[in-house]
Amino acid sequence: MKTPFIVIREAGSGDYEFVANLMHNALEPYYGGDHRAHAKRIFDAHLDGGHDKVGFFSFEQLMFIMEVDNVKAGMIHLVGKRQSTYKISPLIVAPEFQGHFGLGSRLLEHAEKYVRDQNARQLYCTVAEKNISAMQFFARKDFIRAGTSESHYKYGVTEVMLYKPFYEISAITSLDQMNVSVIPFDETQQKMKEQVTQLLLTKLPLSFEGITDEWVGALFAGYNRRNTADINAKYKLIFVAIDNNNDVIGVAAATPKKGSPIKVMPFIATNMVAFEALLIDIPHQLVPYGHKLYIHIDPTAEEVVALQQLGWTLDAAMPNSYRPGIITQQWSLNIGEKTMKTMRVKKRFYDLIQSGKKDIEVRVGYDSIKRIKNGEHIQLISHTAHLNVRVNAIHHYPSFETMLDNEPYNRIAPDASTREEVLSLLKAIYPPEKEKLGVIAFELDLLKK
Repeated sequence: MKTPFIVIREAGSGDYEFVANLMHNALEPYYGGDHRAHAKRIFDAHLDGGHDKVGFFSFEQLMFIMEVDNVKAGMIHLVGKRQSTYKISPLIVAPEFQGHFGLGSRLLEHAEKYVRDQNARQLYCTVAEKNISAMQFFARKDFIRAGTSESHYKYGVTEVMLYKPFYEISAITSLDQMNVSVIPFDETQQKMKEQVTQLLLTKLPLSFEGITDEWVGALFAGYNRRNTADINAKYKLIFVAIDNNNDVIGVAAATPKKGSPIKVMPFIATNMVAFEALLIDIPHQLVPYGHKLYIHIDPTAEEVVALQQLGWTLDAAMPNSYRPGIITQQWSLNIGEKTMKTMRVKKRFYDLIQSGKKDIEVRVGYDSIKRIKNGEHIQLISHTAHLNVRVNAIHHYPSFETMLDNEPYNRIAPDASTREEVLSLLKAIYPPEKEKLGVIAFELDLLKK
């Protein structure tokens, strides 16, 4: 098939009929109102230098037209908001061009580049839940589902709110500098027990009343009953997030309940890396204990982004339930046998895997890592995106040196110059006591997103 000549340009005065027809036909099934009148308003605003005479929160309206071999094939309209965000309203590819040449992706990439150049914090849109193809499209592009509104723009049609946050490279680099592991709590390690106690007593009372030494003791006692597997004994499963120095920087305690939900409380972390690590790592480990996780939490804006990105749902807002003046939120996540194993990956390596340049991922032998099987599908998650891979082979080694004697270093870190550079990188991530757990190299095959 001949490669088409594709152009994306700003809309001009001769594009109105194309835009009006495209919007009417595409939006009519999902939205009420006069779509041609809407098209004229935003088209006129675009031609008037982006100024919307009746707009209140917007400072800019901009429309782009896509052409394929000089034939109009699609459009995207961007609304710049005074809050440093942009809205897509709408993005449409003409029916006869849908499914060809990745035109929707090209329009979105063009828009994202423009928006990023304006230093916007996020790009957002709304999509009718019934519009399955559009929902799948934005999910593939790492848009986060914020929530739904029934009969919002048209009676009987549920509207889904989606957004994609933009982070400065320096922010991602800062997050990636910290190495965090999530492991089961070990009551025999006195240092770990003391640090968990200190973290709970100092940080948890900011959101919850009644956190005392006695409360922490009851939590540990519940953990000591975990082998009973008796729901009525209210046994606990405790996980900790630890940094490179084996210091505790996050705690999550799970209590299986009657009917198979699992309450995860406390759920607390000292920084966003630890918070994300707990959110990502514990669901798969809790699959044998129930069908649904729920947490009670007083989250920050950054924590809400992480919860939504990872598929958690806000169930309820409960004012004054645990502490006067605090709105506690309940978030939940459905889990089950089909819950995919997840791995946290630094953005640097995520990009290399996504590009196909890196196909070996190295980990140490935590129990959760050793349970990964050949042929298993795994979701790799960075701070901003996710992708799926298949494990094609698993190789076990006693040390990083032995592993690098057998595995090509440039398949582990393709942007590294030497074997020694990769060895230093791995030892910086995993100190000697973690390396002693054993080294595992996974050969990965990127799955289509």
